[in-house]
Amino acid sequence: MLKKLAISSAVSMAIMAGGAQAAEQDGTYAFDKKGAHQFVMFKISHLGYSWLYGRFNEFDGQFDYDSANPSESSVQVTIDTGSVDSNHAERDKHLRSDDFLASDEFPEATFKSKRIIVDEDDKSEAEIVGDLTLRGVTREITLDAEMIGHGEDPWGGYRMGFEADTELRLADWGIPTDLGPASKTVEMIISIEGVRQ
Repeated sequence: MLKKLAISSAVSMAIMAGGAQAAEQDGTYAFDKKGAHQFVMFKISHLGYSWLYGRFNEFDGQFDYDSANPSESSVQVTIDTGSVDSNHAERDKHLRSDDFLASDEFPEATFKSKRIIVDEDDKSEAEIVGDLTLRGVTREITLDAEMIGHGEDPWGGYRMGFEADTELRLADWGIPTDLGPASKTVEMIISIEGVRQ
């Protein structure tokens, strides 16, 4: 009887400790702009012969994480469309024009999550469903996301990192330029590291 009580107590303590450790992850995380541990990148085909890569240099956001109910977590991102960088000044000027991002008229793109669907087999993976507003057009998209890791950092803070990707049809956001049949869509890759506030 005493042995059974001891085992039961040990199991209970282990469960409680696991819950406490999980709760340590909870909170609001700001994107690590200061440390520059974040990227919003894109990849699009050039005529079907090669890939063009680029990124947005200026963006910010935050996410709220709830370990007890990850589906109730949330994320929001704001991107400076004028910060587009494809490593070619003339092309970047064209990308900022009305032919593409229309950055003067629409200087920001935003994403706000509406719901999160956690993978039952792998809790570190989830679909983040939310509204992307680009060029004044708002449409629902789904990000395929993965938690990379979390834990204490060397400066006394607590960090958590995610990577996500999605594919966008240019025409869905009113981009008028036709780049040919191989370039109807652009792949977006988002890699962020948040610092708990």
